[in-house]
Amino acid sequence: MSTPRKTPRQQRSEFTFDAILDAAARLFQQHGYAATTTNKVAELAGVSIGTLYHYIPNKDALLYALAERHLRDGAADLLPEAAQLRSEQPPLVDTVRRLITAVARLHTAEPQMHRLLYEQAPRTPASIEKLKQFEQLLVGEVAFHLSRLGAGGTDPTLTAVLLVQAVEAQIHGIVLDPLDGRTIDDSVETVIDFWTRALTAQIA
Repeated sequence: MSTPRKTPRQQRSEFTFDAILDAAARLFQQHGYAATTTNKVAELAGVSIGTLYHYIPNKDALLYALAERHLRDGAADLLPEAAQLRSEQPPLVDTVRRLITAVARLHTAEPQMHRLLYEQAPRTPASIEKLKQFEQLLVGEVAFHLSRLGAGGTDPTLTAVLLVQAVEAQIHGIVLDPLDGRTIDDSVETVIDFWTRALTAQIA
C-alpha cells in the first residue's frame, strides 16, 4: 500500500508538502489520474522531483495524502459549527438544516476531487480508523442534539448512527451520481426536508 514516506513537521516543509498536494489536486481534476505524472506535479508545485519523492513515493501516495488532508480539513470545518450549535441550541428545524448542510459541504466543495478520492484513493487500516473516528464525532454531536430536542426515540445514539450513516450515503449519491434535471443543492434540500419530517414525527 502506497502512503507518504514522512509527515512534515517544520513550517517550511509543511509549505512544500502542501504545495505538492495542491498541484496534484489541480492536475488530477484537470487531466485525471491516469494522465497525471509525478514529474508534472513536481513541475507545477515548483519543486524538484527529488523533493517530491522525499515525501511521496508515487501517485497512489499522493491520493492517500490528499484523502487525509480532505478528512482533516473536513473536521476543522465541522468543529466550529458543532461548537456553535451546542452554544446556541437552536430548534429542531434549524439544527437538522445546519448539521446536514455541514456534512454536505464536506462533499460538495470539490465534487470532482471527492469523486476521485472516493473511487481511487488507497485505504489502509489507519485511514479507515480515521474515518471511523470522524463518523463517531458526527454521531456524538447528532446524538447530543437529538437528546436535547427529544427527537431520538428511545435510543438517541442509535438514531444518530442511522442518521449519520444514511445522510453520508445520500450525499455521496447526490454528488457522485446526481439525478437528471436536479441540482446538487436541490437534492440536499430534499435530504434536509426528509430528515426534518422524520425527526419531527418522533417528537409529536
